[in-house]
Amino acid sequence: MGKVLEKKAFGLAAKDESGVLSPFSFSRRETGEKDVRFKVLFCGICHTDLSMAKNEWGVTTYPLVPGHEIVGVVTEVGAKVTKFNTGDKVGVGYMSRSCLSCDSCSDGEENYCPKMILTSGAKDYDDTMTHGGYSDHMVCAEDFMIRIPDNLPLDGAAPLLCAGVTVFSPMKYHGLDKPGMHIGVVGLGGLGHVGVKFVKALGNKVTVISTSERKRDEAINRLGADAFLVSLDPKQMEDAVGTMDGIIDTVSATHPLLPLLGLLKNKGKLVMVGAPAKPLELPVMPLILGRKMVVGSMIGGIKETQEMVDLAGKHNITADIELISMDYVNTAMERLAKGDVKYRFVIDVANTLKTTP
Repeated sequence: MGKVLEKKAFGLAAKDESGVLSPFSFSRRETGEKDVRFKVLFCGICHTDLSMAKNEWGVTTYPLVPGHEIVGVVTEVGAKVTKFNTGDKVGVGYMSRSCLSCDSCSDGEENYCPKMILTSGAKDYDDTMTHGGYSDHMVCAEDFMIRIPDNLPLDGAAPLLCAGVTVFSPMKYHGLDKPGMHIGVVGLGGLGHVGVKFVKALGNKVTVISTSERKRDEAINRLGADAFLVSLDPKQMEDAVGTMDGIIDTVSATHPLLPLLGLLKNKGKLVMVGAPAKPLELPVMPLILGRKMVVGSMIGGIKETQEMVDLAGKHNITADIELISMDYVNTAMERLAKGDVKYRFVIDVANTLKTTP
């Protein structure tokens, strides 16, 4: 097999478990016949980026170029590309390839393919490491690209490619997208705030569940939630017992599940999309007595992601962001670790990345 042709690229990478990001030169493959190359304009910062940069899950390979909420403009297409043209507004989420032949891929759930390749920090099929969107350009197979509606601002649309589909996918899959339902959203961070917006866009009642009373005003008056519960207030929680058809739990910190299960109607579903580092205690009796379910969900397939973005375009849904420069990324990571962001950092890559170390 001949040498794979490459193009030079530049970005920021974590090089050890300190998680500190610094300039990094690397290569991306040449544009293959079914590939799309695009200039990165904006990239969201997901909490997963922080966890991977610091090797919190013990799976990181360094150097790591994070970033999987990536949007930009197409600069080159391969000879057999049919879905995109130069100048199109596009995005890539947290997967860049899959086998396209297994049951999951056949069902449009490439995100559960056992051979799925993550956009950042994974070994690709050619044994090279994938590098994410904290960089000047990307190249990706056209089947894993998302078209961004023209009416959506690209900076606010970037987080939808992870945060947006992470909350949208389980609502759709578990039938929680039917109008007239009552959905709870636990946590009002990067995932939770877009969750509120999608629940409302689908015609449902949404209640935000938080440990902090101080988030009530922003949940109701800024994001449009119908109700707000302080999970540490026994009276508020008791009054809401058995009222919800489903709950999307976005919290990554250790927290009790029993009070949340109590909020569900019989046959209700508690969907876990946050990823606590330590195991949670799961009480079984509420599940048995109410035929309730606790399930997990991870991002979404490509068709589903495009459906989510199109719905966002129809309802003008974007993430609430704080736009930052590349030289602020390390500070942003420190703030993210403290939960000090409303609600998603997005990097202005094109305007602030210095293309030389």
